[in-house]
Amino acid sequence: MNKSSVGKIGEDLSEQYLKNNGYKIIERNFWKPWGELDIIAKDPKGILVFIEVKTMRQFGNAAINPEDNLTSAKLKKLQRTAGLYAGFNEDLITDVGWRIDLVAVSLNPDVSRETLESIVSRETKSALRKSFLSRFLHLILFKNDEKDVLTNMEKYCDIKHFENL
Repeated sequence: MNKSSVGKIGEDLSEQYLKNNGYKIIERNFWKPWGELDIIAKDPKGILVFIEVKTMRQFGNAAINPEDNLTSAKLKKLQRTAGLYAGFNEDLITDVGWRIDLVAVSLNPDVSRETLESIVSRETKSALRKSFLSRFLHLILFKNDEKDVLTNMEKYCDIKHFENL
């Protein structure tokens, strides 16, 4: 899997994760010469959220996590791009304003792209549930339609959601 396909899978998994946690997706991959926003959504309370997705294949006991790749320079660029987007889309902003979140996806290196893509596309056939752990959330996939057994999504990836960067 190359870097762009890993990123695409991470964004697909993140989008599904967010939807299953009550987010309404407005737009994906908003791009302008001055910056890009991976996912733009409304959270369950109606707050406009700009979500940066960082995805990595984790090998062994990795010292670096996907969230470690969000540098202060990248965060400043996100803030500027999000501010410009919000300024041109004031109708999407509530009294609370808007925020930037980070979704960090760690992929198991032994899992093929096809397996991960089938998990994402299975969203309409499977029931997804969430479990809370500290400041981040883990996505758990229940019931594999082909084998009719419970399957834990953590075999394939770990998704962490950091709010309000």
